[in-house]
Amino acid sequence: MRVVMFGYQTWGHRTLQALLDSEHDVVLVVTHPKSDHAYEKIWSDSVADLAEEHGVPVLLRNRPDDDELFERLKEADPDIIVANNWRTWIPPRIFGLPRHGTLNVHDALLPKYAGFSPLIWALINGESEVGVTAHMMNDELDAGDIVRQEAVPVGPTDTATDLFHKTVDLIAPVTIGALDLIAAGQTEFTQQDRSRASFFHKRSIEDSRIDWTWPTEDLQRLVRAQSEPYPSAFTFHKGKRLEILAAVVSEGRYGGTPGRIFYCEGDGVVIVAGADARTGRNHGLAITRVRTEDGREWAATEYFTSMGGYLTSHP
Repeated sequence: MRVVMFGYQTWGHRTLQALLDSEHDVVLVVTHPKSDHAYEKIWSDSVADLAEEHGVPVLLRNRPDDDELFERLKEADPDIIVANNWRTWIPPRIFGLPRHGTLNVHDALLPKYAGFSPLIWALINGESEVGVTAHMMNDELDAGDIVRQEAVPVGPTDTATDLFHKTVDLIAPVTIGALDLIAAGQTEFTQQDRSRASFFHKRSIEDSRIDWTWPTEDLQRLVRAQSEPYPSAFTFHKGKRLEILAAVVSEGRYGGTPGRIFYCEGDGVVIVAGADARTGRNHGLAITRVRTEDGREWAATEYFTSMGGYLTSHP
């Protein structure tokens, strides 16, 4: 099939590479200009560079809503558009233009986790698995019929970086498998159960700020979700920003005021956390590694020795 690719960053790069390696013919690529947004500089393999290396024409757009783009798409005469990690709304006159419509590839197990940063949100929320879904695009974001979907389990110590590497390897089989079904003439696919749908917004630095009233297990997953190269989870100690690089749920149960620097346990320093902290029935968060404002990394036991006090959500 003749394919136009809409994509950005490493997800789009992997999708384009899968298409180039397949029997399908990529006739045009549309991608975003580079961004300075903290989350959009991560996994930033260039879709444009890959396309140009293979002699595929490239258009740069923030939004695909201008007449010039529409005319270029008509000239390309695609059988289908494949989109992955396209960051803005694609209007109906674009996604409905090809003979077979538009196939969107999303890094979540739809209908859950439509929208942005699904791997991070899924990890924070304690999901047992994540995955990749290829679905037909319609008027509602990430809501079209599912053509192919594959899942991988979330391990007890997995970080968002681990989940990225697990799921990015699913892009080729999910995308090419879905295209092969469409090319073979299949037109009926699995409708999404909209009663199970959820939608999440794009993450910002503020979403990495630690709230010490959260349950300890949620805070530990937040730290895992904000693994390198993502912006780290952070708090404040004595008015200065402190990044929390590694933490585990404490073995013992601790009570007191949330945020209190409390007790050394193994390689970690226990911080009281959780809305029910005053009862003493909950575990604390044992922080094992931190980074200070000057960029220096510390073992938590070394950093917190004799410093005491509280960790706070605000300076």
